[in-house]
Amino acid sequence: MYTLSFRFSCSLHLSHFLAMLRGGLWDMVIAMVLWGVWLPSCLSQTTSPSQDGKIKFRLAGYPRKHNEGRVEVFYNGEWGTICDDDFTLANAHVLCRHLGFVEALSWSHSAKYGPGTGKIWLDNVMCGGSENSIEKCVSRGWGNSDCTHQEDAGVVCKDERLPGFKRSEEMEGLSTCRSNIHLRPLSGAHAGRMPVTEGVIEVKFKEGWGHICNTGWTTKNSRVVCGMMGFPSQRTMGKKPSSLQTVYRIHSVACTGNEAHLSACSMEFSKANSSASCPDGGAAVVSCVPGPLFTQGRARRSQVRLKGGAKTGEGRVEVLKGSEWGTVCDDHWNLQSSSVVCRELGFGTAKEALTGARMGQGMGPIYMNEVQCRGDEKSLWDCPHKSITAEDCKHMEDASVICNIPYMGFEKSIRLTGGRTQLEGRVELLLSTGSGVRDWGLVCGDGWTSREAMVVCRQLGLGHASSGLRETWYWDSSNVTEMVLSGVKCKGNEMTLTDCQHHSVVSCKRAGAQFSAGVICSDMASDLVLNAPLVEQTVYIEDRPLHLLYCAAEENCLAKSAAQANWPYGHRRLLRFSSEIHNIGKADFRPRLGRHSWVWHECHRHYHSMDIFTYYDLLSLNGTKVADGHKASFCLEDTECHEGVSKHYECANFGEQGITVDCWDLYRHDIDCQWIDITDVKPGNYILQVIINPNFEVAESDITNNAMRCNCKYDGNRVWLHKCHLGDSFSEEAEKEFEHYPGQLNNKIS
Repeated sequence: MYTLSFRFSCSLHLSHFLAMLRGGLWDMVIAMVLWGVWLPSCLSQTTSPSQDGKIKFRLAGYPRKHNEGRVEVFYNGEWGTICDDDFTLANAHVLCRHLGFVEALSWSHSAKYGPGTGKIWLDNVMCGGSENSIEKCVSRGWGNSDCTHQEDAGVVCKDERLPGFKRSEEMEGLSTCRSNIHLRPLSGAHAGRMPVTEGVIEVKFKEGWGHICNTGWTTKNSRVVCGMMGFPSQRTMGKKPSSLQTVYRIHSVACTGNEAHLSACSMEFSKANSSASCPDGGAAVVSCVPGPLFTQGRARRSQVRLKGGAKTGEGRVEVLKGSEWGTVCDDHWNLQSSSVVCRELGFGTAKEALTGARMGQGMGPIYMNEVQCRGDEKSLWDCPHKSITAEDCKHMEDASVICNIPYMGFEKSIRLTGGRTQLEGRVELLLSTGSGVRDWGLVCGDGWTSREAMVVCRQLGLGHASSGLRETWYWDSSNVTEMVLSGVKCKGNEMTLTDCQHHSVVSCKRAGAQFSAGVICSDMASDLVLNAPLVEQTVYIEDRPLHLLYCAAEENCLAKSAAQANWPYGHRRLLRFSSEIHNIGKADFRPRLGRHSWVWHECHRHYHSMDIFTYYDLLSLNGTKVADGHKASFCLEDTECHEGVSKHYECANFGEQGITVDCWDLYRHDIDCQWIDITDVKPGNYILQVIINPNFEVAESDITNNAMRCNCKYDGNRVWLHKCHLGDSFSEEAEKEFEHYPGQLNNKIS
């Protein structure tokens, strides 16, 4: 039998209290007494301040972004963690608001962001959700825990700041935003040189810029700072610059060298409004080593690459295994692993580690899962990871990164004018004229495509290209009239427009500002790829009677020799296959022209929204075209979609045409024009090539994967395809081997 004459202790485990509530009636009565007598006493204890009156919170561990991580509490002069026992989303809301975010998105347990060190300050925390700080919530009391650091709690906050929220002055300067930390060149002679690789570290505080005392400064600290500035490595430890009058706001920094940003390092701040000197030292200086892309103008060869990103230094992570590229699954993906990728590519540390195929889904194999780097590895392959099975991951879980890159000031020499928003307008360049004076001028619109627009949008930092325009008479709001660049031909991956091939002397067929180039930029873009294995699986030869090919002849789907055939007698030999075209980008693929400009074809009774949607070519082994075909956009529509994705486009009844993100359009092998007319082709070894969106009418996030190629053997009666692959899916060595394919003697494919 229970007695009510007992002593209340705040060390009573809250789980015992909850167990009593779940017990019988008498247990619930006792629990309610505890709630009324014991809880108020404990509540006053849990809100007791630390000895120095300061309780702080931060996110630490191995996060993907600045708004998530392991929760750490500063109490009694020491940082510690919070145990995940009884942790709820309400607790996470309170913590995120205390950190300045509007709300929590989720919380994590079992040390998802890595185990902490030191004290476990709070355990069995129970918040209602409306508290203004976690210290106001019920818990077992400060330092009273039976947990280990394998139970450290973490949170993911919504990346949106509370209106009027101000971080502590120290941490505001050390936020992950790189604009709050920069290098001031040591010499005025280097002030205009880009990128700035050496200088005094300056940190932005409330009243201005301050410096870091270099007493005890190490190369590990320099490595972290250089990484934030976009550089993969550091040269030497900085020395005190001469005659520098400064304010030292940070007196001690201790980094391991693997942190993604300086705010993750341990450090000691000077007291408020203090400008104390630096004993036996001066301001910290770093000397960084830029990556080859920013010195030689070309990226280093590597076993990792980034695809689908709008800007330099961002994209879906792909790794090379053997001779084929594949993706990385996002399980446990964090800033440490992302930073290894960034440094391997010649960039700095990672700014963000993105999950959920944020930069679009890949198509090939998935090679790595649960990658867990320390941060000092030379290659992602050196990091502990698991191999992949088909059940482990799907491409909707592809990992991506955004890397820190050096500031180059490229956007200062280009601008858009006349547009309705900052994302569109006529392109104007700041170049030197014949007299040597730098002035603004126009770009000739002749031959201008979405590839050139991609480079302009990248140079301006405005994301992907939506359209490249050859006429801009409707954006005539500038007094600039002189053409300063013509004949521009870009690959699409250049960092500036002047890096592209162009005329040495301006030569523009259509004079006048109304014929100058323009662009429309966008945050997202489509990305079409062909299902290469399906082509290989469905290929065959058909001898089709001429009397069934009148419509195809009308749409120019036959070889030229068909015009001299004895219609309607005889036949044409057709190489047929299916085309399944996926949109793996982040925006729907839509025809450039509106439906009012689509062309009606009476014979097939459908609208063509694009004159040329796909090229089909049969090439000799030396690259000479021996037969070709083309596919107008008979009907761009969603044939099928991934689970959970709805179809948006259907051609019936003059419906809208396009391909939705994560959907595909299937052109079956048995429909008209889905072929190459090989009637005149002799038996032999060839290369089959299919190119989607060949004229770049519609902008895409990646145009290197628009082509698919296969080795082809034709013996006069049958045909075999093998090694069908997207244009960018093989290593350089494997692609060269493919191009020098000696031919096949039989149909046995090893």
